[in-house]
Amino acid sequence: MRSIVISDTSSLILFDKIAELELLNKVYNSIITTPQIAAEFGKSLPDWILIMEVKDKKYQEFLETQVDWGEASAIALAKEIPDSILLLDDLKARKLAKKLNIKFTGTLGVFHKAKQAGYVDRIKPLIDKLLLTNFRISEDIINEILRINNEI
Repeated sequence: MRSIVISDTSSLILFDKIAELELLNKVYNSIITTPQIAAEFGKSLPDWILIMEVKDKKYQEFLETQVDWGEASAIALAKEIPDSILLLDDLKARKLAKKLNIKFTGTLGVFHKAKQAGYVDRIKPLIDKLLLTNFRISEDIINEILRINNEI
């Protein structure tokens, strides 16, 4: 059984920028996001990305005092859907998700999962494309993910 995955805006934007949005579909089959994130994304989303409204608006508003609008909506939705996985890269949002006991992964985690599932042969070319965007990550983390995937 596949997990329910909820994506933040930045993850969708990154995968779109590197022309790998379909990789998310291959790895997770479907993704849920919020209307706020869909609006921030600014383009029409593929039909395998479902849009779901957060029920507890007060909780979402509270989260907006700590992270941005889209991240707050994603985190609030993840709290409403048991056993979901949140897809986000922002460090502040990841710290909040961890504090709230929400499972999460990021772009590099998706690359790793894609390689493990056989959807890509190597993740180094994906990381190279990622580094051409405004995505910031330390060389140590890059080397660690490459080492884990037997690419260095």
